[in-house]
This record gives sequence, structure tokens and C-alpha cells, in this order.
Amino acid sequence: MSNKMQAAFMVAPMAIALRAQGVPVKIVYLGHRYGSAVVVQKDGPVHSVSDLRGRVIAIPSRFSDERLIVYRAFAANGMDAKKDARMVEMSPADVAGALAAKAIDAFSMGEPYPSQAEIVGFGRVLFHARQYWPDYISCVLVVRQDVIDRRPEAVQALVDGIARSGLWLEEKDLARKHRLHAADFVGRFYYHQDPKMLRWALTNPIDRVKYEPLSPRRADFETIVKLMVSTGVLDHAIPFEEFVDTRFAEGAHGMTAWKYEAGDDRAK
Repeated sequence: MSNKMQAAFMVAPMAIALRAQGVPVKIVYLGHRYGSAVVVQKDGPVHSVSDLRGRVIAIPSRFSDERLIVYRAFAANGMDAKKDARMVEMSPADVAGALAAKAIDAFSMGEPYPSQAEIVGFGRVLFHARQYWPDYISCVLVVRQDVIDRRPEAVQALVDGIARSGLWLEEKDLARKHRLHAADFVGRFYYHQDPKMLRWALTNPIDRVKYEPLSPRRADFETIVKLMVSTGVLDHAIPFEEFVDTRFAEGAHGMTAWKYEAGDDRAK
């Protein structure tokens, strides 16, 4: 909002809410599909969605897909998330400790926090988001409108690079090898997180997080807008064209995976 950064990954409902409030930004691409889950205490009493009735569920933000997936799962099981559970906003970094301490009964978060709870041994995935939301989207690439207007070639280069990275991570028989290398490299040099946790998140199973297709699709976002309105975080629906610019995704069609293997200093 303050223009201290011009592009960012953020959860889709937050981007839509910003645009609805008049902030000059557009969604230009996706970060990934899937990659979120509802996690409960490993040896706790919750074994189905219906067991979440009356429980405390942590979410990262009211402007998050992780909140919306709870609503969808409850509705699919004949419940109302607003009435039948208590959702509390909590920093993603704090949810593992809160679940271990039994301060919450469950959390709905994106990776790598579900993986962290599983690896440490106190958490169990109750369901992955895609079970109740096929083609589920969490993070999207958001760019300020003035950058889109002034430097469209830079935005295109960014989207092209993300597209090629996604294809590299999904590259048929090489997908597992590439994901393991990415987890090790990124964990040590960018995120400063345990590569073991990222390896788990990227490979257990291999489609736990998907990086293709990443083009923003109208139907996906219309579903998100409808849920935002019905759950009270958006006071009116806004048209797809008002918050999404598809030309950069269209420009990235035909991109190929990066020609890169671990240890190759001639990456193209």
C-alpha cells in the first residue's frame, strides 16, 4: 500500500481485498496450487471434520484461503464454520507450538507448517485443501499497477521466470530430484529453514504442492470472491478484470523448464 515494494506473493483473498479497497494492484500469476492443510493433534480426539464442532482452529488471517477452506469443509459436512467453531488469527510461526501445547485444537495453514507438525510428531493432517477445493489456490503474484504500466517487460520477465521454475519442479521423471535439490538450496540460502522440512513439504506426496498450471483462471477467482462475500470479508463482488491482469500469463505460454541440474554452473 505504501509502495515500499512493487511486487509480492500474498494470499489471494488479501490481494482481492486490497483491490476492492482501491489499492492499485493486480494479480498477474499464481505462486502454486494446493499446499495448505488442516492439521490436528496427532493423538487427539479429532478424526473427522464433524469432530471439529466446538473446537478452536487457528488461521493465518481472515483474509486467507486457509480460512475459506474451513468454511467449505464445514459446509460439505452439514455444518456452519461461523457457528460451529471458533477461528482465531495466529502467526503461522506460532501455530506449531500452540498445537503442541493444546492451546488450539487445529490449524489451517499453508506449507511448510503442516509438514513441520508432522515431522516433529505432534500433528496429523486431517485433510488437505484440495479434498474440499479442487484446484485450490493460496499464494498469488501481485504487482502494483504503476509498474505494470511503466515496465510491462519487467513484469513479463518475472512471470516467465516463475513459469519456468514451476515447469522445472514438475518435470516428469525429474520432479522428485529437482524438488529435493530446491528444498536443500532454498532452505539453506533463502528461507533459513531446515531443508528436511521443505523436502517433506515438496515430496510427501509429490503433488502436495503443485506448480502447474499457474495461469489465473476466471472460475477459480470467482469462487474465491463468492466465498469472501458470503463469509463477510468482502462487502461486494468485484469483476475478475478489476483485480486480475491475464496478459502476462498468456505471454508465458510456451515457456519451457529451466535447463539446470544440481551443480551445473552453466544454467540456462
